[in-house]
Amino acid sequence: MSRDTLLGDAVEYFAKNGIGDASLRGIAAGIGTSHRMLIYHFGSREGLLAEVVRTVEQQQRDLLEELTGLPVAEQSEQFWRKVTEATLIYGPLFFELSAHAMRDRPHTAELKADLINVWLPPLVALCIKAGIPADEAPTYARLGLAASRGLLFDLLLTGDRAAVDEASKLLNRLFGLPQ
Repeated sequence: MSRDTLLGDAVEYFAKNGIGDASLRGIAAGIGTSHRMLIYHFGSREGLLAEVVRTVEQQQRDLLEELTGLPVAEQSEQFWRKVTEATLIYGPLFFELSAHAMRDRPHTAELKADLINVWLPPLVALCIKAGIPADEAPTYARLGLAASRGLLFDLLLTGDRAAVDEASKLLNRLFGLPQ
């Protein structure tokens, strides 16, 4: 199996089964390969998990791009709904690996580069589309990313989706997005 096929299978496996404390052997069995193939392509369990997070993050950026033709309020609402659904599956892994990236763990080198900077251009474009002045849009984009991730962290810790969704709506209003 190719690296891309294994990665796609791993993303699907985790979507169906959650992350948990699955061993590399257990993950390999679940996706129909050997742990040696996973080590060959990803170096370690942590390397595989980091690539899963990068892939899910890319899928979310792709979704944001797909929604660009919608009115800003609808784009924002649909994107938030999909991201919260993904967070309930991949969120604990995302935040765990983000902590690894903060500590410069080797398996997160590529992930670290993707956690903030690749999100800013599409978010800046969304801010400008929403009417935020271009010179202020980068700051709004960074604030929006940080606040949204904080709300996703809240969701994982409290499970209170209604309260988190209301806070997200407030953030949108503070940014001047139409409701």
